[in-house]
Amino acid sequence: MADWSELEVDIIVDDYFQMLQEEIRGLAYSKTAHRNKLLNFLQNRNEGSIEFKHQNISAVLVNNGLPYISGYKPRGNYQKLLEEKVLAYLVKDAAIEKDFNAFANQQIEVKPRLIEYEKWIDTPPRSSIIQEPADNNYKPKKKNYLELEQRNHSIGFAGEELVFEYEKWRLINAGLPKLAKEVKWISRDDGDGAGYDILSRKVTGEDIFIEVKTTTLGKDTPIFFSKTENDFSNDYKDAFHLYRVFNVKQQPKMFSRAGRFKDMCSMEPTNFKGIF
Repeated sequence: MADWSELEVDIIVDDYFQMLQEEIRGLAYSKTAHRNKLLNFLQNRNEGSIEFKHQNISAVLVNNGLPYISGYKPRGNYQKLLEEKVLAYLVKDAAIEKDFNAFANQQIEVKPRLIEYEKWIDTPPRSSIIQEPADNNYKPKKKNYLELEQRNHSIGFAGEELVFEYEKWRLINAGLPKLAKEVKWISRDDGDGAGYDILSRKVTGEDIFIEVKTTTLGKDTPIFFSKTENDFSNDYKDAFHLYRVFNVKQQPKMFSRAGRFKDMCSMEPTNFKGIF
């Protein structure tokens, strides 16, 4: 199907941001109702194409370090016009910055005892790179709200607590209560800087070094890690595990990957340090 017209893109971008702001603010809304409304204005588009375009908008937002509607998995290879319209909307509606700040600084609390751990394991996302249009010009980056959310102590603590309790649960259910007692929450008790968060055990007794990355969004949300964490994953690749906790605010789920960061995801440099 042909690329969307400028008017069509304007309509769906406006609709997407209405939903996104409602979601960030914790207001009830219906994706189906929004989609049905769009069908009246976009008569040459069907439900599938509208959902796909919503996913394209999610990809634009992720590429710019911004939160997205968790129900719309980011899909890349979007048209240049779409990115231009999304960025123009952000400039036009400066008030949305308040919503992004609220997203990054939200306070949450989870209760591990209420989690059905036998159901919380999910499959890792399929390896893919959310690509920007090839002719994308340089544009100054604003705040990376996805990284700020990951640094949020409340969110990070919630994810680590879930993993800490899960590891003890896993070993107890394997008939190894003594090993369960050896699980340690390193980042809480010894400080953040060891290169991992949780020290656990395999059922055979060997160490597992677990780095926990947590988000309130979906499992396709990028993660951010330090040089210390990356170096540790290289040095202890046979025992290093990433536990990615997602949807932590609504219905926590987790997937895990083992090995070095460079073997489990594509890596992009995001920070530089100048020393004189």
